[in-house]
Amino acid sequence: MARIVITEFVSLDGVIEAPGGDEDFTDAGWTFEISRGEDGDKFKMDEAREAEALLLGRVTYEGFARAWPTRTGEFADKFNNMPTYVVSSTLKNPQWKNTTVLRADVVGEVSMLRQARGGDIVVNGSRQLDQTLIEHDLVDELRLMVFPVILGSGKRLFGKTSGKKRLRLESARTVGDGVAILIYRPAGTA
Repeated sequence: MARIVITEFVSLDGVIEAPGGDEDFTDAGWTFEISRGEDGDKFKMDEAREAEALLLGRVTYEGFARAWPTRTGEFADKFNNMPTYVVSSTLKNPQWKNTTVLRADVVGEVSMLRQARGGDIVVNGSRQLDQTLIEHDLVDELRLMVFPVILGSGKRLFGKTSGKKRLRLESARTVGDGVAILIYRPAGTA
């Protein structure tokens, strides 16, 4: 069975909007202002190497589909060649190779995807999808790269849930200029 792994760049106040730029957000590209250092870069590269597939919301998918096919190198090669699943009711003809559109019941389709695949299915960005997966207890691991900045506004990772979602901290370390890498897993029932 596959694991669903959400991985996010997040500010101290929970903002995940436009960390790499390319959006009409006041602080787009905010992660580029703070070095994550060699260890942070290695963490992201190792994460990409271990991923078996990507699972994205439509907006993140469209940004990735514009950016990654024009890039080269090991990271880009991995993103451009692994299976990508995009949750969308509006995307008609995905152009990025190896893309499958999930249109129906997100919870049901992701549950079936977990059963059908092995390895890590990594979710980048995709705030609305993240919140749906968290709400329905479909997240096996949550990887946060927390940047030491308060943005004050923007789309935040966590939204309203129907109840408490208890997590267990698996690891924590600091890289670069004070960027914290926090890895959580569901704590299970007490």
